[in-house]
Amino acid sequence: MSRKRTGFYNTIEYIGPRPEKPKRPNFFGGWVIFLIAIGIGFYFGRPMLPMIKAAQQEVSTEQASLVMAELEDEGGAGNLLAAAALERTFEDVVFDRSYYKISYPGGDIAEGKGAAADVVIRSYRKLGIDLQVEVHEDMAANFREYPQLWGLLGPDKNIDHRRVANLQRFFERNGESLPVTRDGADYEPGDVVIWSLADATAHIGIVVPGPGNRADEDWVVHHMSSGVKWEDVLFDYPVHAHFRYSGEPAE
Repeated sequence: MSRKRTGFYNTIEYIGPRPEKPKRPNFFGGWVIFLIAIGIGFYFGRPMLPMIKAAQQEVSTEQASLVMAELEDEGGAGNLLAAAALERTFEDVVFDRSYYKISYPGGDIAEGKGAAADVVIRSYRKLGIDLQVEVHEDMAANFREYPQLWGLLGPDKNIDHRRVANLQRFFERNGESLPVTRDGADYEPGDVVIWSLADATAHIGIVVPGPGNRADEDWVVHHMSSGVKWEDVLFDYPVHAHFRYSGEPAE
């Protein structure tokens, strides 16, 4: 009588992962990732838009000279300041907001260096208005009215006027504060505009007309990082403050 054989001879064993039911694709999750990627790209790419636009605008020194001549012929403090700002675009200036010890009054850092505030300072000096003196004197008399951001115990005539926050407070105290809007009709040549950039940095520039057949548009002269530019970027950044100032020329 034969015996029934047992053991591995009688068993077929499956070795491997257990079969699973196919999962349905997560369509919603894919769209969330896609939208997040777009948001990140927009956030970090937005600061590049003005540079791309500047490359497309291709304004020339000849166009700037024509606009300057028209502004000077029309006259008025705002037009003259706008013309002085356009003149700044003729120079090669490396972005530099470092601290320098300079003379007083009429002090300036080395030619070929500067930052956003220096465009405003140098433009006003063309009109005989020395913001180094005016800011220093106002800060000396009203130091606690100015931003206390740098741990100073008193004014510093070497740097105070080159700080955008101090210029903003000076114009608030001594100039005409104007509405902040996105309507170009509210802005005139020579107006000073302060923006708040994506990293919360304060930036400053001067409103000027556009070139050629765009002369009715509000452009700006400013210095962000790649030299002093004449650009159509007035509303590319959130406008934080808007001023008009035509103070008495320094003696």
